[in-house]
Amino acid sequence: MGAWDGNGWGGTRHSGVPELLTAAAYLVNDQGVIVGVNAGVTRLLGWRPEELVGRDGHDALHRDAHGHTVPRAQCEMMQAFIGVRTGQGERGFFVHRGGHVVASSWLVTPCVIGDEKGALVILHEPADVAVPRPTTSTATLDELDRLALLAETTTRLTSTLDTDEALRRLVRLLIPRLADWAIVDLLTESREVRRSAVVTHQDGVLVHREDLQGPLPPVPEDSTMPLSRALRGAASTLAGPDTYQAPPDSLVAVEQRRLFDATGMRSAAIAPIRGLREVLGALTLGRAAHSAPFTDADLSLLEDITRRTGLALDNARLYQRQRRVAETMQRHLLPQLPKLPDLAMTARYVAAPHASHVGGDWYDAFRLRDGATALVIGDVVGHDLDAAAGMAQLRNMLRAFAWSQEASPSRIVEQLDHAAEHISEASTATLVLGRLETRQGAWRLHWTNAGHLPPLLVAPDGRTRFLEQANGLLLGTRTRLPRPDAMVDLPPGSTLLLHTDGLVESRRRPIDEGLAEVRRHAAELARRPLEAFCDELLERVRPEDNDDDVALLALRLPDRPAGEDH
Repeated sequence: MGAWDGNGWGGTRHSGVPELLTAAAYLVNDQGVIVGVNAGVTRLLGWRPEELVGRDGHDALHRDAHGHTVPRAQCEMMQAFIGVRTGQGERGFFVHRGGHVVASSWLVTPCVIGDEKGALVILHEPADVAVPRPTTSTATLDELDRLALLAETTTRLTSTLDTDEALRRLVRLLIPRLADWAIVDLLTESREVRRSAVVTHQDGVLVHREDLQGPLPPVPEDSTMPLSRALRGAASTLAGPDTYQAPPDSLVAVEQRRLFDATGMRSAAIAPIRGLREVLGALTLGRAAHSAPFTDADLSLLEDITRRTGLALDNARLYQRQRRVAETMQRHLLPQLPKLPDLAMTARYVAAPHASHVGGDWYDAFRLRDGATALVIGDVVGHDLDAAAGMAQLRNMLRAFAWSQEASPSRIVEQLDHAAEHISEASTATLVLGRLETRQGAWRLHWTNAGHLPPLLVAPDGRTRFLEQANGLLLGTRTRLPRPDAMVDLPPGSTLLLHTDGLVESRRRPIDEGLAEVRRHAAELARRPLEAFCDELLERVRPEDNDDDVALLALRLPDRPAGEDH
């Protein structure tokens, strides 16, 4: 959804809305992000649609009478939005693109945008009220504003586990409410210093000075300058350009002098960002000449902010560290595919978006002693480290059973089922075990299915069918019934697809509809190269609301019969 084009937002006509809305209006989604803007907003506030779409509506436009950002807890429009109710006010203040404040009456009402919930915001022509021009100094927050800022800092920063996103939110909270500049210097895990953010505001828009960002020199132990002391974990300090006019005692001090010269800051407050076990960096807030200088009273607020920032960054770093470990573990758990003459084979693994980046879905392919190839797709219940551990145990046992004997797939899975009851940590699991071989010039698949989704066979001309035979109970049911086998000759040039339920499962549709989607798109992609076939299939079919892992194994047979020369 984009800008108003005369028929609606992004070309989608909302019944009755265009003809009625001569006033400024914009749409926000359920996260408060602007997704549509009409021409009235440009007339009233000067913003072009593309400058607002994708930005947080509150942060981008809501202001108090002095042009300062309104704490969310005190914003009446936000209260109506959060409460999913209609709200209105006779006087609200919104930032113009030129930097001044426009007073308008406003109305917020819930609406549905496509299939999602959101809200419509309508701003009427400027109300007949006096609007103070922006003050020439950053306003001092009263006690209520301080508490609201700290509460919002805690809520916003601890609701993300991404370091970069946490820093972006921090900057949006502080500028221009508390400072004209925000500078974040972080210590890496190797204790190197990096200037991660240098941000100011201009005409109501945050401006990132990337030319001032980057690595900083090491922090000497004997430096007494404010930033050096903060990065070593000392107390917060006030500073200004004069602080760095004396001969520098370190290269860090040289960089600080350059910072003050480049930004024009006349007053700064610098505080360490402390984690639970170590110093993570330092936060510098700066004010320009037209703003009131920082005082000692401001340092206590800054220290409260950095304490909350340290907790959020600590959590984010711990999560990222665990994710790296998990991703490394998953790479080692998933095998390298064998190189088979004439056959193309590829696989994909996509971790659950809200889990630990490892899970119980797996694929496998390996050569057997008699020259045949084993094909496996499986799914252990769960998508966490426990599921991954259970998966690794099942995979290794299955490999051992398949390699050690020339038995049918059903017999091998029966042995796996019995062994898993006593050895594996996996409670329940599904899998398909196939044996691919050549017989009398034909490629033949011999398989058994333990409660898993059926493999899909796609002919070169786009005809498709699920291999629905040989269905048995999932592993872990403690059944002693014999498992069935099935066999099929695979036509030359055909594609065999095995996948887990993460490719098709959705809260919005039955799994049968998801399987029908796989079949339809696989038919359309039948002549695509195998790598593109898999990538396109994942892109087209995997539901957006899916929170499960996806494993996928695909192979493409040559266009000639098995054993035939080129």
